[in-house]
Amino acid sequence: MMIKPVQDDPKLDDLAKRLPRVPNMLRVMANSPAVLDGYLGLSRSLKKGTLPAATSERIALTVGAANGCGYCVAAHTYSGKKAAGLSDAEVEAAKAGASADPKEAAAVAFARELTESRGNADPAAARAAGWSDEQILEIIALVALQTLTNYVNKVGGTENDWPPA
Repeated sequence: MMIKPVQDDPKLDDLAKRLPRVPNMLRVMANSPAVLDGYLGLSRSLKKGTLPAATSERIALTVGAANGCGYCVAAHTYSGKKAAGLSDAEVEAAKAGASADPKEAAAVAFARELTESRGNADPAAARAAGWSDEQILEIIALVALQTLTNYVNKVGGTENDWPPA
């Protein structure tokens, strides 16, 4: 069953002033101000973290694909290419939980393992590849954030407003 997107909301009006457009996912989340605030707060915090934007986009693609969220895969295919400069090959590899770069491969493999095991993942390979404990925690938080968006979009039946992946 679809959760109806909110059209009129002061928070969405504020977002519309700062973003080129308000994605349908945020309109669905706006049904619960607590959920929307939580998503926006964690998202903003992680953007200030130590992970490169390309790594964050790879992780979002990995988690979205693992969870079967077409909305998120489409959104992060777009943002991964436009904002983080990922190539078509890098996007496809990330969807599979892989990368040609060994350090990136360790990050997305850890993210995929976290997703598929529901948190029972060993960070040793990520640490050995050069990711710090701070960054490993940021990977965990990104997986949690992406899992939230994946579940909202799947349960909510969010209409895709991104170019097809």
